[in-house]
Amino acid sequence: MKKAISLSTLILVIIISSCRPKEEKYDATGIFEAEETIISSQSMGILQEFRMEEGDHLEIGEKIGLIDTTLLALKKNQLVAQSSAILSKRPNVVVQLSALQSQLSKAEYEKKRIENLLKGDAATPKQLDDINAQINLINDQISAQKSTLNIANAGITKESQALLTQLSILNEEIERCHIINPVKGTVLTKYAMAEEMMAPGKPLYKIADLGVLELRAYVSGNQLAQITLNQKVTVLTDDGNGGYNQSSGEIIWISNEAEFTPKTIQTKDERANRVYAIKIQVDNPKGLLKIGMYGEVMFK
Repeated sequence: MKKAISLSTLILVIIISSCRPKEEKYDATGIFEAEETIISSQSMGILQEFRMEEGDHLEIGEKIGLIDTTLLALKKNQLVAQSSAILSKRPNVVVQLSALQSQLSKAEYEKKRIENLLKGDAATPKQLDDINAQINLINDQISAQKSTLNIANAGITKESQALLTQLSILNEEIERCHIINPVKGTVLTKYAMAEEMMAPGKPLYKIADLGVLELRAYVSGNQLAQITLNQKVTVLTDDGNGGYNQSSGEIIWISNEAEFTPKTIQTKDERANRVYAIKIQVDNPKGLLKIGMYGEVMFK
């Protein structure tokens, strides 16, 4: 009877021991996040092409769509025609002054002839005065004509520059109709479809680089002494078989202010009701880590 009681006691002890919670092996837990970017339309018009789907990996500079540019192209052609018409009105200064220059050349030749005649008393001083007055008059006419032509050219140049500025703006608007991916990463959410009407600021898709994730965890005030920026830590995630996958992480941010413990997060010190948020950067080359997945952190 005593042996039976002892055996029963031993079995009970084993059962109780197996029911005890395992010793906590982590210092903090958190949720994986990624730096998400929402790419929006920069132009208004019909989305003619949109070649991407959720889950696609996009590189920087990859062209993935096009917004209708028909109206912008027509406006551009109109501005080009207007600019050509305005420039065609620019006066040719050399041609416009050629007649006066010819008169000046003849007058100067006549002046030399009169000066030679005057030396032989074959001409009078009045004739020389008259030709000098004529030369001065032609020079004044040339100066006035130059001023008028330069003013006309300056006005035409300014008008042309205004059109060129408008043309540059149109070229920029046309360029923005080409949807070029600005961030390397994986498409998380697609917000638009081809043939939809777009407007500036309307979201097209959400993208994030899943090659590097951030684990946002929380630590108590007592744990702050155990961590520093750029500290290497071990990150544990479930492997689906009751075990853990281990990854190396680096603490990249520690909050300066305490906050109340989020309901979904537990820390090692369960008595603490105010905690500090930290961010741990974890490489994810194989894509095993997902946004929203829980992770456990060991500081040592």
